[in-house]
Amino acid sequence: MLAKSISNITPFTLLDYPHKSACILWYAGCNMRCLYCYNPEIVLGKGTISFTEVISFLKTRIGLLNAVVFSGGECLIHKNILEHIELVKKMGFLVKIDTNGSSPKVLKKLLDASVIDYVALDYKALPNKFKTITKSNLFVEFEASFELLKASKIPYEIRTTYHSELCTNADLIEMQNYLNNKGYTGNFYVQNFSNGSETLSPLPRSVNLKKKDSASIKNSKIIIR
Repeated sequence: MLAKSISNITPFTLLDYPHKSACILWYAGCNMRCLYCYNPEIVLGKGTISFTEVISFLKTRIGLLNAVVFSGGECLIHKNILEHIELVKKMGFLVKIDTNGSSPKVLKKLLDASVIDYVALDYKALPNKFKTITKSNLFVEFEASFELLKASKIPYEIRTTYHSELCTNADLIEMQNYLNNKGYTGNFYVQNFSNGSETLSPLPRSVNLKKKDSASIKNSKIIIR
């Protein structure tokens, strides 16, 4: 509990857990190196906050916040994450996980223990572009995490970051087709890259998708955020 695995805490947000007030725990480190990542200091840096300090902070938020969001970096690569989440859950908070899907074994433990309430799963790309964008070979693990969430009873969302130099409209439709073929019936959230942000790799400006560019295929819909 004394290891400093958290890079930062966002003490209040109404945007990161649907219809709930929350704080965000930003875990340092990640097993992907996404070109458009706008948290290089979190991905490449080390934690500065221990979980003991997090618990002390959360005790002051009981009755004031509904939820705690575990994010990063990639929170599920931390060896004590199950313990951390269980402690937060016992404090009475709802728990949301932001994950790149690379740790399905950990995700399964969390689902089996019934200690998470909502998951945002990052869908980086299909296999033909996955390694280029993430600098990793973790698509199979992402797919396994997706299947676990589909089989679970907890609410979850699928989301991706759009940069026009890395992803085309045709790519998005192919990604949506993949979800549809897997039986996904929820929304497919697409977040436009924020031009001007510091990223892991230098990128040219992205041309944003507009709402008119969204599309529907059977039961799933692209929602541009």
